Amino acid sequence: MLRTKKTNVLLWTGQGLLAVIFLFAGGMKLAMPLAELAKLSPLPAPFMEFIGVAEVLGAIGLVVPWLTRIQPGLTPLAASGLVIIMIGATVVTLAGGQVAPALIPAVVGFLAAFVADGRRQHADSTHDRATSDVEDDARNPRRLVGRETTCIARPPARSMSARTSESAAAFRP
Repeated sequence: MLRTKKTNVLLWTGQGLLAVIFLFAGGMKLAMPLAELAKLSPLPAPFMEFIGVAEVLGAIGLVVPWLTRIQPGLTPLAASGLVIIMIGATVVTLAGGQVAPALIPAVVGFLAAFVADGRRQHADSTHDRATSDVEDDARNPRRLVGRETTCIARPPARSMSARTSESAAAFRP
């Protein structure tokens, strides 16, 4: 359990750090005028603006799904998308002849890969546990005895003609 807690703390730290980095980087790309953005990169300015949108959405996807527990499987997908962006950033930086500055997107990409892998493993193990519980229940119905279940009974379905005749009867004098 201790190892799992340490791993979870490391993953949350990585997610938070990546979210801040990508919110800042993407926000700057979106806030800059296109003419100024075109001077910073050999890539077209509209494409850089698209990258900015992807970075901001990726930053949100790193934290919000896992935090709210609504579709937590989106967190490793967001991290994987950011890995792809960082691979592109590393390649473009290396193509520009700059080796040392290419280390920054490479390191950020490795951190995003760590988060993607860690959260995917956690999501898979959680899914495996839930699936095994369902399979155990199916194989051993006695396991369900004593469990409280909630069942909402639906009223029997009425045909359209029955509803129409009831409505008509309500308006007759």
